Amino acid sequence: MKNNWTLKVFFLTFVLAVIFSLAANFLGKFNNIILIICTISILLIGIIFDIIGVSVLSCDVKALHSRASQKLKGAKTAIKLTQNASTVSSFCNDVVGDVCGIVSGSLITVLVLNLFINNNLSFWNVIFSSVLSSLTVGGKAIGKKIAIKNADKIIYLVGRILAFFNI
Repeated sequence: MKNNWTLKVFFLTFVLAVIFSLAANFLGKFNNIILIICTISILLIGIIFDIIGVSVLSCDVKALHSRASQKLKGAKTAIKLTQNASTVSSFCNDVVGDVCGIVSGSLITVLVLNLFINNNLSFWNVIFSSVLSSLTVGGKAIGKKIAIKNADKIIYLVGRILAFFNI
């Protein structure tokens, strides 16, 4: 199998889901404030990666080539991202975004169990899960507008970050 992205993404998603799920189970033993912070952090990671995934598809490569001709650090990396836009978008939106959605849902369930173990558990699970879903979808909707409007800047920033870490 030559460069089978589907198989790679399957295994990558599996590994990330295992890592995040183990982390969620581990965090379930901690303070509820830590669970809330972790849930919000994972929610934000999902939104940020969704923004990157949309930006790479909307990006104007000419602006990046202009920066590359000025020898600006990260511009060549940003161009490589756009050359692999489909794969980058799939990784950001589908792998990281979906795994973050699932893990944040697991964390919110653990939080509800911790808070309301003997007190109308189903009601609170519905409320908390609904709030999390609304924040996720609303955040991604806002993020998509930002991503489309600022795609060049976002992808250049991602290119700079990746170039800084030599990725």
